[in-house]
Amino acid sequence: MTHDPPIRLLVVDDHTLFRRGLIALLSQYADFQVVGEAADAGEAQRRALALQPQVILLDNHLSGVSGIAALPALREAAPATHILMLTVSEDEKDLGNALKGGARGYVLKTVDGDELADAIRRTARGEAVVSADMTGKLVSAFKAMSDPVPAAAAPSGDLLDSLSPREQEILRFIAQGASNKAIARSLDIAETTVKIHVQHILRKLKLSSRVQAAVVLAGRSGV
Repeated sequence: MTHDPPIRLLVVDDHTLFRRGLIALLSQYADFQVVGEAADAGEAQRRALALQPQVILLDNHLSGVSGIAALPALREAAPATHILMLTVSEDEKDLGNALKGGARGYVLKTVDGDELADAIRRTARGEAVVSADMTGKLVSAFKAMSDPVPAAAAPSGDLLDSLSPREQEILRFIAQGASNKAIARSLDIAETTVKIHVQHILRKLKLSSRVQAAVVLAGRSGV
C-alpha cells in the first residue's frame, strides 16, 4: 500500500511558547511535517521561499508587519502554498481582509487539536476553511470588501429550492459553521451520509466550498 507524503507545514507566530507548543501538537499527526518556523513576516517570507511548504499557518498579530499585510509577499514567495490564518482575532474586518488577501482559511486559536488538523488537511486540498465561530460573520466580511461576492456564490432561488428537505436542513447546519461530525451527531445519521449530502448540495448550487454555501444561505436569510 502506498501512502501520501506528509503535508509540509511552515508555522508563523511571534509567541515562542505558543509556536513551539503548536509544533509539538502537530508532530503528533503522522500526516504532518513541520519543515520550518518563523517569528515575523520577514523571516516567514524567507522560509516560505526556501522551503515551499504546502501550508503556512499564519498568525495575524506579528511584530512589525501583520500577518494579513504579509500575505502578498508570502504568496509571491510561494505561489503554490495555501495559507491558513490561525489567530485570536474575531474581527470581521480581519476575516474579510485575510480572505481578500489570499488566505485560504481563517481559524481561531480556540480550535481544538483535531479540528485544527482537519482544517490543515482541507486547506492543503485547496478548500476554503473558516472557524465555526466566524461563519456567521462571513456575509458582513464579504460586504465590507471592495470586490463583490463572486457570482458563483449567489445561486438563484430556484437552485436553492431544488434541494431536498434533508439537504436544506444540512445547509442550515453548514451556515451555522457545523462540521460534518457535528451535523451527523445532531441528525443521528452517519458522517459519511452527511459528506454525500454536502457534495450533492454543492453540486446542485454550483458552488465549490462550504464557505460559499454558508454565505449563500446567510445572505438569503438577511443575516
